[in-house]
Amino acid sequence: MARVCYVCGKRPQTGNNVSHAHNKTKRRWLPNLQTVKIVTSEGDRRRVRVCTSCISAGKITKAPPIQSVETA
Repeated sequence: MARVCYVCGKRPQTGNNVSHAHNKTKRRWLPNLQTVKIVTSEGDRRRVRVCTSCISAGKITKAPPIQSVETA
């Protein structure tokens, strides 16, 4: 699964590590993605990867836990 936010499309960014001697090596900054169960607009339950900024901003609706039904 790709490291992309389901809501905002945030992706890994690239840049350089820069040493004191100004040597440069490639590096990546990864978004803080969490796997959450959401309820889509159609009412379906899905498991998607969403960044924490979208979760805290309330851009998704978390799915309630499924209650197990006990038969007596």
